[in-house]
Amino acid sequence: MTSAPTSTPTPTAPPTWSVFSPRVLLLIVLGFSSGLPLALVGHTLSAWMTDANVDLTTVGLFSAVTLPYSVKFLWAPAIDHLPPPILGRRRGWAVIFQMALAACLVWMAGIDPVASAPMLAAAALCVAAFSASQDIVLDAYRTDVLAMSERAAGSATFITGYRLGMLASGSLAMILADQTSWANVYRIMAGFVVIGFIAVLIAPEPQAPPKQKLSLEQMVFAPLRHFASRKGAVIALLFMLAYKIGDAFAGALTTRFFKEIGFSNTELGTLHSGAGMIATIVGGLAAGVLMPKLGVRRGLIVFGALQALTNIFFAIMAVTGKSTALLIAGVLLDNFAGGMGTMAFVAFLMGLCDRRYSATQYALFSSVSAFPARALGAFSGMAAAQLGWSTFFVATIVVAVPGVLLALVLPRTLTDVPLEDEPQ
Repeated sequence: MTSAPTSTPTPTAPPTWSVFSPRVLLLIVLGFSSGLPLALVGHTLSAWMTDANVDLTTVGLFSAVTLPYSVKFLWAPAIDHLPPPILGRRRGWAVIFQMALAACLVWMAGIDPVASAPMLAAAALCVAAFSASQDIVLDAYRTDVLAMSERAAGSATFITGYRLGMLASGSLAMILADQTSWANVYRIMAGFVVIGFIAVLIAPEPQAPPKQKLSLEQMVFAPLRHFASRKGAVIALLFMLAYKIGDAFAGALTTRFFKEIGFSNTELGTLHSGAGMIATIVGGLAAGVLMPKLGVRRGLIVFGALQALTNIFFAIMAVTGKSTALLIAGVLLDNFAGGMGTMAFVAFLMGLCDRRYSATQYALFSSVSAFPARALGAFSGMAAAQLGWSTFFVATIVVAVPGVLLALVLPRTLTDVPLEDEPQ
């Protein structure tokens, strides 16, 4: 198997928005590959376990299997500096992780969640680990292959693909679960991994930086030292820790909440997962248009506040009971605001990366931002059981406030991401 020709960003390339551009279409498909596994160890797995009558505390504890997404920076330096034997530095690793993902999803499909919960947890943990590793590669690929002028458009299209992947493993999977067994659903999802596999095979390999001597200093400490030397690095780290906590804390149990108040898998697949994911995609694209006008800082503040406040719809629903109108309004607004917040956050993280260490730095930043939410998510079931659903959703708004406040004090040197290419 031969490597595809390398591709370097064109310094003077204008932002690429056409959906017919091969470059944009490729980022959408790679985003799909990145987004596909997440729901299969999150919301979709929660729905499967709920249908199998697994208790609420166990469902909440299962969110801990997503911790590999938070510690992926531990092996990101190896992916950054140790090229695999085929397809190049980025594409080779992507293919390896995709094959492992498909195998582990088939493994999950053969496990009984009641009789073999520990084994299901182990399989889900493997899926999360290989998915996190694929994310390291594809996030670095996106950072390496896009010119500065393309980052807003490229990020929006990649995130669109990511959400479509989540739509397939969320909405489609939920609908399929009402028609066939959960085991068959997971086998079908394993088949979808082939889509990303094909995209990686035809993708151009970004030009690698000059070869450097492999050492612990170069692989681990140089990326950390580069970031630590920037003004406001400590504030940036605190911001990463706090920005998505409220959104993720609520998200860990929304599927369980909706099912408890009477919504079916099909209703959730079409209204919650389906319409919600479309709203997220639209929100991300809208943010891609607004960001050049607002700037990263104001985008983080405005979109972050909106994504927290929309949880009030779920608190109201906890009091009123099942309401299709409230579900639609809450899901559409919550996901639209969430898509905007995610777009701003991704632009912020990409702006912090140095291309010499893009895999390591982006993995570190995204891991830091995900760790509190995923760690707290493991206790979300206990919190909901103690507080009750209405108070729980109000609490998710409160815990989101520190992240928005920290966005106000981020140094402009970190938030004023260039919107045009650096001079050559």
